Parts: sequence; structure tokens; C-alpha cells
Amino acid sequence: MTAAIEGYLFYEIAALLVLAAGAGFVGLMLRQPLIVSFIAVGILAGPSMLDIAQSDAQIDLLAELGIAVLLFLVGLKLDFNLVRTLGPVALVTGLGQVLFTTVFGFLIALALGLDARTAIYVAIALTFSSTIIIVKLLSDKREIDALHGRIALGFLIVQDIVVVIAMISLSAIGVGDAAGGENALGDVLRVLGYGLGMLAFVVAFIRFLANPLVERLSRAPELLVSFAIGWAALLAAVGHYLGFGKELGGAARRVLARLAPLPRGYCGPACLAARFPAAVLFHRARRVA
Repeated sequence: MTAAIEGYLFYEIAALLVLAAGAGFVGLMLRQPLIVSFIAVGILAGPSMLDIAQSDAQIDLLAELGIAVLLFLVGLKLDFNLVRTLGPVALVTGLGQVLFTTVFGFLIALALGLDARTAIYVAIALTFSSTIIIVKLLSDKREIDALHGRIALGFLIVQDIVVVIAMISLSAIGVGDAAGGENALGDVLRVLGYGLGMLAFVVAFIRFLANPLVERLSRAPELLVSFAIGWAALLAAVGHYLGFGKELGGAARRVLARLAPLPRGYCGPACLAARFPAAVLFHRARRVA
């Protein structure tokens, strides 16, 4: 059976979807989060077991597109008004956790024999939580609107802001180290300028264009889905092109997704996910025609 699947992308994706549905059902029966079931599917379909996924390049592309869409949908769950309503709690817990984990992560990395610069990178990496996993777990448990869920979201928003600043700073330092010599300072300032320019573009888009554009696009739900996915992929591509990686674009689009006004009649992330295949089908039909 696996021999017939290997080498044909459609069969591979079909097998992965069937495995994901089956594992998700088993996970629900065992009262486990769906994300645990999906990780189990990856292990089951990977090279250590069934070895179904052979079209690595195509599946990697689908995975990147899936992450882009998932980060956009996660952004729809992050309400920046929570920073105002839960400001002191969000700031104290968010910044306190960042500071605490950075200090102790740095000391642990030094104790393991790493040099100071590497220890700083490791400490910063240990600081940040996975917004995707936390929001997914809160949504699955229907606790995202509970008090502890709202505090967690405020905490994550503060972390996202720190992530953007940290990634811009670390990218600038890395470029400066690679350049060396007299041009190091200029390269650092250039990268910082790119990062600030990207953030300024996102803020300007939110301030002047988001409301009228989303209102017009909402008249055609499939067009709204195409725009949302295209915007998510665009910011990821711009972040990667400027040297920050797709992750900074992901953080920026999470900010945009939450700050941009939602149209009347918006039916939520599930509706976006349901209409995505229809939008792709229409694009494909247009190409064939």
C-alpha cells in the first residue's frame, strides 16, 4: 500500500489527511488536544515508521503555506484591547516572564559551557512561548474568553511585541558581525531601518487602508479569503527577503490580523478555513479556462 502511495503527491496528501482525521478522532476519544494527535501523525507518516511523505519539496511548501494561514488565524484570536483592559497584569506577567527566563536561561547556558554571545541567543530563544500552540489549546478547550484565557492572550501579545524587537535587533547584530570592519555599523543601521520601515508600513496600512479595503472585500467571501492568505504570505516573504526570516513576517501579520477591523458578517477562522479550498478551486478553474 505504501509503495503505491510513494511518489504521487495527491496520494500522499490524501493519506496524510486520512491519518490526521483518524488520529484526531482517537485524540478526542482520549480527551487529548488535537495538536498532540497531529504531531503523532507526523511521526507515524515520517521516515521512522510508514515513510509515506516522499515529496519533500512539495510538502514543505504546503507546510509553509499552512503555517502562514495558521499564524493569520491565530492573529484573529489576539485582541489588543486586552492590553488596555488587562494592561498591568499583561505587562507584569509578559515582561516579568521574559526577564526571568532570559536571566536564568543565560546562566544555565553558561553553566553548560557556551560562550556569552551564544548563551544570550539561547536564553532569548527559551523566553518565547508558542502562540500557535497556546491559542489552539485555549480554543479547543473553549477557554479563550475565560479570565485565565484572556490573561494568557494579553501575556502573548506582550511577548509578540518583544519578539519583533528582539528579532530585528538580533538580525542587525548578525549582519554586523558578518560584515565586520568599517561597514558593520552601516549594515546594522540598514537592517534596523528595514525592520522599522516594515513595521511602519504595517501600522500605516492598518491606519489608512484596512477599514475600507476589508469592507469592500467582505462582499465576496472567497475574495476576502484570497486577500487574507495573500497578505499573510506577502508579509512572510517580505520578512524573509529583508533578512529577518519568515517568523518576523508572521509576527507582523499576527499584529495586523488583530488590529485590522473585521467586516460585518465575518464568520470566524473556521469559515476562512472552509472557504480556502473553494478559493483555490476557483483560481484553478480560471487557469484551465
